[in-house]
Amino acid sequence: MLPTGAYGTWPSPIDAALAASHDGRPEYVSTVGDEVWWTEPRPAEAGRRALVRRRADGETVPVLPAPWNVRSRVIEYGGVPWTGTARAEGGPLIVFVHFADQRLYAYAPDGPDEPRPLTPVSAVGGGLRWADPRLHPDRGEVWCVLEEFTGEGPTELRRVIVAVPLDGSAAEDRTAVRELSDDGHRFVTGAKVSPDGRRAAWIAWDHPRMPWDGTEVMLADIAEDGTFHRTRVLAGGPEESVPQIEWDAGGHLLLASDRSGWWNLYRADPDGDTVALHPGEEEFAGPLWKIGLSWFRPLDNGLIATVHGRGTTALGILDPQTGELADAAGPWTEWAETLAVHGSRVIGVAASPYSAFEVVELDTATGRTRVIGAPHRDAVDPAYYPRPEQRTFTGPGGREIHAHVHPPHSPDRTGPEDERPPYVVWAHGGPTGHAALVLDLEIAYFTSRGIGVAEVNYGGSTGHGRTYRNRLREQWGVVDVEDCAAVAEALADEGTADRRRLAIRGGSAGGWTTAASLTGTDVYACGTVIYPILDLTGWGTGETHDFESRYLESLVGPITEVPGRYRERSPISRTDRLTTPFLLLQGLDDPICPPVQCERFLAALDGKGVPHAYLTFEGEGHGFRRADTMVRALEAELSLYAQTFGLDRTDVPALELKK
Repeated sequence: MLPTGAYGTWPSPIDAALAASHDGRPEYVSTVGDEVWWTEPRPAEAGRRALVRRRADGETVPVLPAPWNVRSRVIEYGGVPWTGTARAEGGPLIVFVHFADQRLYAYAPDGPDEPRPLTPVSAVGGGLRWADPRLHPDRGEVWCVLEEFTGEGPTELRRVIVAVPLDGSAAEDRTAVRELSDDGHRFVTGAKVSPDGRRAAWIAWDHPRMPWDGTEVMLADIAEDGTFHRTRVLAGGPEESVPQIEWDAGGHLLLASDRSGWWNLYRADPDGDTVALHPGEEEFAGPLWKIGLSWFRPLDNGLIATVHGRGTTALGILDPQTGELADAAGPWTEWAETLAVHGSRVIGVAASPYSAFEVVELDTATGRTRVIGAPHRDAVDPAYYPRPEQRTFTGPGGREIHAHVHPPHSPDRTGPEDERPPYVVWAHGGPTGHAALVLDLEIAYFTSRGIGVAEVNYGGSTGHGRTYRNRLREQWGVVDVEDCAAVAEALADEGTADRRRLAIRGGSAGGWTTAASLTGTDVYACGTVIYPILDLTGWGTGETHDFESRYLESLVGPITEVPGRYRERSPISRTDRLTTPFLLLQGLDDPICPPVQCERFLAALDGKGVPHAYLTFEGEGHGFRRADTMVRALEAELSLYAQTFGLDRTDVPALELKK
């Protein structure tokens, strides 16, 4: 029989350092010849992204040592930062973006030379940035997206598809970069060339739309000199989101579109009709938060590898001729938005409730799946991992709310029969995003100590169709707040959670929902607000980056038409309603949710006697990447709950709460 211990006081081998060391996941999988390459996080190395390769003998080795950091800042969230090709002599050639200066570099990792820059540095605004590169060795160029600042303001910029010479001639001379697209769109993805080399296709959209609202598929002819002409719209529109396109071997364009209300797959004849390949109420793509994300890839044999699902996802192989879809075997419940194919092999990044994200290969010839990179290894006994439950709750008006509930769980302790555990509601970022059903050691950090976690995929989240996403249109700060509160109260009503010990936490858009909840409801005893939006008026009038600078027009409404709504919903306007303790965490180099939002909020709160702590972190932007930052933040969060809920914990530094 297990010893009894008060919820929230249980001992656990999952400390903050362990959770931080496992933060992040592999990204941007691709093949170079027969090898599989990807980027992966290095929290202990100042949070850099390392490029690694899996050699033919199965050994995984780093390609670039510290401090090389393979990460793009295009639209601030970035995009595909590297590409590579196998050469007959001299080994592979790669082109990558280095985060520190955002230049493109060429590098032959099997040769003697260091990476050499291909692009210059600009002193204007945010400089020159590059993403979604593709090598064209026959032309001696790499084609990619250029984001070029034209002034000092965050929205003074342009984006265009360009060709960068591989000979390095553009390293000092911006004019050596050849511009390809001329359609005038504000946002573009990289161009994908048809198998015969005669056409290029890409995705484009303009303010105030976000890419999950509406995009256009652009098509252009490629002249012999490599210039684009006769550019036209092939698909998409203001209310149709197309987040990915690919050419198949027959010269048709495959695309994911939500024209049916779900991101389904279609095949488009550039000169003819568009045909649905597997219509249904499930998603075959997701929100385009980064340039060049991929949910599907065509195989040489005409089949299509695709990530698909509703709530959770699987890797499937679709026969476009018959519409038959067969899923790969394995325990994974979430496949990331990165796929690569090579021959009969499909490579992706997947996780489950009991394993972190790892690089997985499916051999379609045999049906066998295996882990080939970043393998999950249990750093502690998996008996300490949470046992999540997929739940559907009822919200206002009878609407469905999807959530993952992680009850307290430990092999060492059980709670008293007469006590209900504290619970923390987690509000994900985006808000056009979702909480995935995967192992997260930050969640295990709390559940193994006897604190439950409920991840809420509130209205507006992805994975459940466009109608579910559109619930948040002009309702941000209303629907998300109501849905989180409905889940918290339902857990209390059914006796799962202690009503007096409910908390809420979130980062970015989740930070907004957390702050809006603390200032708009009386459900929670405290909250953790991480790099948030707190003042809609300021954020919507120049305090953020270009990509999301008009996001609020769909989330709240046009500011010129409903300025009062911006003021009324903002937590900064409701500090008089805030009575519960809170922790505020902020990176000082955040261009998306800048520190001025927090500073203004705290100034408005000054003198009101609300216990709080404000921790800032040098060198951190939007999303913490450094191990020491994550340790400090996680321990501070636990200390907040310990103090608020009356938990006896001496294993973390006491957080000083000021009034």
